[in-house]
Amino acid sequence: MSRRRLVSLGLCVAAVAIGWVRAGAQRAGAFMGSAEDPAIRYSTSPQHNVVADLNTRLRDGTLRFAFEGRSGFLQSALEALRLPVDSQLLVFSRTSLQGKKISEQNPRALFFNDRVALGWVRDGDVIEVAAHDESAGIVFYTLDQRADAVEPPQFKRAFVCLGCHVTVDTLGVPGLLMFSTTRPEPKQFSGIPRHIDQGDPLNRRFGGWFVTGSIGRVSHMGNDAAALDGRPSREIGSVDGLFDAEGYQSLSSDVVAHLVFTHQAGMTNLLTRAGWEARTLDPAVHPSTSSAQQQGAIEAVMRGVASEVVDHLLFVDEAKLTDPVHGSSGFAERFSAGGPRDRKGRSLYQLDLKNRLMRYPCSYLIYSPAFDALPPLVKDPIYRRLWELLSGRENDARYRMALSRSDRQAIVEILRDTKKDLPGYFQNVER
Repeated sequence: MSRRRLVSLGLCVAAVAIGWVRAGAQRAGAFMGSAEDPAIRYSTSPQHNVVADLNTRLRDGTLRFAFEGRSGFLQSALEALRLPVDSQLLVFSRTSLQGKKISEQNPRALFFNDRVALGWVRDGDVIEVAAHDESAGIVFYTLDQRADAVEPPQFKRAFVCLGCHVTVDTLGVPGLLMFSTTRPEPKQFSGIPRHIDQGDPLNRRFGGWFVTGSIGRVSHMGNDAAALDGRPSREIGSVDGLFDAEGYQSLSSDVVAHLVFTHQAGMTNLLTRAGWEARTLDPAVHPSTSSAQQQGAIEAVMRGVASEVVDHLLFVDEAKLTDPVHGSSGFAERFSAGGPRDRKGRSLYQLDLKNRLMRYPCSYLIYSPAFDALPPLVKDPIYRRLWELLSGRENDARYRMALSRSDRQAIVEILRDTKKDLPGYFQNVER
C-alpha cells in the first residue's frame, strides 16, 4: 500500500465510518486508492476471466476464428464467448472508442451475458470486449478486425478504455457505463450523455439507442432518430428499414435486454468496488492497518459498502414499472429459463416485467465468480446485511415496501438450494 494511501487511511477512515453512521444506506462514493496497489495490480496481475481463457485456445490452435465480410470476426467471437444474438443492443450516440464511425445509419452493436460484453462497429478497426474478472473487475480488450492477419487473432488488453471507464459513475474502478444521450444539434458531434442506473425512471432512459419492444404508455428517450421523424409513435418492434443491416446479426435492440444490462452494469461496478476496498484495507495484506482503532473503522466502512451492495442486489432502489414491458427478440424468455433452480423450480434469473424487472428481486450476479472471490472482510458483512433484510429484522419502511414477506421468503429458499457458500444462519425468514 502506498504511503499516501496509509496516511489517508489513518486520517480519514474514522471520519468515513462516522459518515456512514450518519448517512445510512446512502451512496458510498468512489474507490480512492490506486489500481496498482499491491493487493490489486490491475495492469499486471494474472487474469481470470472468459477472454483470458479464450486467448489460450486461440494461441494453441484449439479454436479458430473466421473472418466474414463486413462482420469480420463478430460471429466467431459471439459463438466463442457464448453471447446470444438476442442480447443485441444498438446505440447510435457517439460516446465510445470508435465514435467517429457510429451514426444512426451505422449503430454500434452490443452483446452481453452475465460474464462479458462485446461491442462491434461495422467497418470498425477492432471488436471491443469487457470481461468481468474474478478480482480485477472489468478488464478491457480489443480484437483487431483484419482479414489479412498472419498470426492467430488475439484479444489484447486495452488500457485506453480506462480514460472513460474509470469515473465517479463507475465508482472509481474499471467498470461499465450506461448513458442516455440527448439528440445532437446539427453541428454537434454527439449529444449530451447522462449516466443512468436501475433507479432512473424509464422516461429518462435509452437516449441515443434504438429500442425494440414496448414499455406501455410511458414515453422514453430512445428511437429519437431521423428515420423515425414524422411517425405518430417511436415505438418499434424491429429496426428493419431504419438503416442498411448488412453485417448485423439481428434486427432487434430489445427493451428487456436494455433493462437487464442496466442492472448488470451497476451491480458489476459495486462488486468491483467492494472487492477493491476490502483488498486494499485487508490487514492480512497490509499489516499496517491492523491496529484495533483502524480495524474498528475499517469494519464500519465495510458495513457501509456492504449496505450499498445489498441495496442494489435486492433492487431496493429500482424504479418500478408503470406498465408491463414486452420485448421483441426472445431475450426475456431465454433469460428467464436460465440459472440454477431450487427444488420448486424457481430461479433468480426469472423476469417479472409487470411491476419490476425480476420475479424474485435478488441479483443473479450473486452467482458470479467476482462475488464468490470477494474477500471475507466485505463478503461477510454483505451476507450479514442480506440476512438482516431477508429475515425481516430491518424496520425501515423503504425496505418493507421494496420486499414483501413472500419475496423475502422465496429469495431465501432459492439461495439455500442454489448458493454454494451461503452462511449457515440463512435458515428461516422470521417475519
